[in-house]
Amino acid sequence: MPLETPARIVRELASRGYNAEREAVTRLADAPDSAAALDRALETMPADALKLTTDHVDGVLESHAGRRESHRGQSDPSGTGADSTTELDPSVSTGTAAPNPPDDGGGVPHETEGSRNVDRSLRAVEVANDMTGDSTGTGEYSDFVAVFRDRYEKLASKLRGRVNHRPTDAIEAMGGGSEAALIGMVSDIRSTASGHWLVELEDTTGTFPCLVMKDRPIADLVQHLLFDEVIAVEGTLADDGGILFVDSLYFPDVPRTHEPSTADRPVQAALISDIHVGSQEFMADAWHRFTDWLHTPEAERVEYLLIAGDMVEGVGIYPDQDEELDIIDIYEQYERFSEYLKEVPGDMEIRMIPGNHDAVRLAEPQPGFDEELRDIMTAHDATIHSNPSVVTVEGVSVLMYHGVSLDEVIAELPDEEASYEDPHEAMYHLLKKRHVAPQYGGHTRLAPEKKDYLVIEDVPDVFHTGHVHKLGWGEYHNVLALNSGCWQAQTDFQKSVNIDPDAGYAPILDLDTLDMTVRKFH
Repeated sequence: MPLETPARIVRELASRGYNAEREAVTRLADAPDSAAALDRALETMPADALKLTTDHVDGVLESHAGRRESHRGQSDPSGTGADSTTELDPSVSTGTAAPNPPDDGGGVPHETEGSRNVDRSLRAVEVANDMTGDSTGTGEYSDFVAVFRDRYEKLASKLRGRVNHRPTDAIEAMGGGSEAALIGMVSDIRSTASGHWLVELEDTTGTFPCLVMKDRPIADLVQHLLFDEVIAVEGTLADDGGILFVDSLYFPDVPRTHEPSTADRPVQAALISDIHVGSQEFMADAWHRFTDWLHTPEAERVEYLLIAGDMVEGVGIYPDQDEELDIIDIYEQYERFSEYLKEVPGDMEIRMIPGNHDAVRLAEPQPGFDEELRDIMTAHDATIHSNPSVVTVEGVSVLMYHGVSLDEVIAELPDEEASYEDPHEAMYHLLKKRHVAPQYGGHTRLAPEKKDYLVIEDVPDVFHTGHVHKLGWGEYHNVLALNSGCWQAQTDFQKSVNIDPDAGYAPILDLDTLDMTVRKFH
């Protein structure tokens, strides 16, 4: 028991206006999770009580232990009863289910398998854009040409209805002063000596320079551009026909008229990411609280669990990572993750994609895990798809992408347009560009395949990412964009790069209304 624990408990009680018997403090300090035990004791105190008694603490601890044993033995754990919630803000609530005991000496988490009163026959899940088992790229130059050509054709098709596109070779043959429109991939962006912007666009026939004057209303849009994305421009050719003066600039974008689909019944999905089992900072107690809550009647409508990557901490991901590992073997990390997954109700439908810490290639798209890892993660028949994939749950399409490209978007765009504090705003730009990782050659690695799996061909109802360990959500043209935080406390590496994670949160999505509540378990 840490020496500071009794003093911390006394300070916490004093801050809330309570005294306590000495033995009551000792009992709380000896509890497996003293903070959670203290919270539970205070929640159940009589309204007129000013002192925390030993008898009250004993009753709370015994009740929790009895609930745990009952929880393990019964076939329908929903009988445990729901805990109260407290509103944090209009969209965030906090689940206060008591935590499970810590791992035993061998580090093996407890199990809470069981079934609830759900009708699985009502479920419907479809998956699109999953390239697992269908990788064809060899890394040859021709493969890269093919995937960028596919990107161009798919995104150009979404822009042709907005401009009267002419290929670059046809524009070169036009006379000076002519009006022209071009759909192209951004190959270069630079400012001129006069402060104007010169954007070079490339299509399948060549490249053409386009000038955006600094005093035009569209000049600010140039700062939103990334290399290799596809845009459309309209304007007038210079007198010599060698440059296009841009009047209008268009992105493929999500139509403002998009109407999302909803489920036909009241059913919910939990959307989480970045669990990082194997890290010393993995928040096991928060995870136990989350899985405990899933077994309560309050969570009975949560029938789906969607995990957007980084199930484990991995090995060799960043400098000196080995010093922060609790489990140093990658396969043991996945074995432990599978054990933690067993705490989730056995009747839940689980869909997962990999992330950059997982044991797959770093280049995107990332295929789902190989057979050896799939054999390890057999808990609840969880299904693993590629990163990205589109998982349609009872009619609601969820674009699942781990989110490595968010680092690049946040670095390249102006601070007011994208930041780690509001990751969903960076996601808006990916929806506008209709591509989850437009810029090639920087932080985001590209694996050339027979087609560009990173294009957002169909507008999703929900866009779910992780990676940046920050919680944020909002709507863009009626698409719910969500970055779901993480389950890992701040590591030394994160501290060195000024990342303060939002850990221990579980966004819960009502599939019939697309309303969302974020529950706090840390």
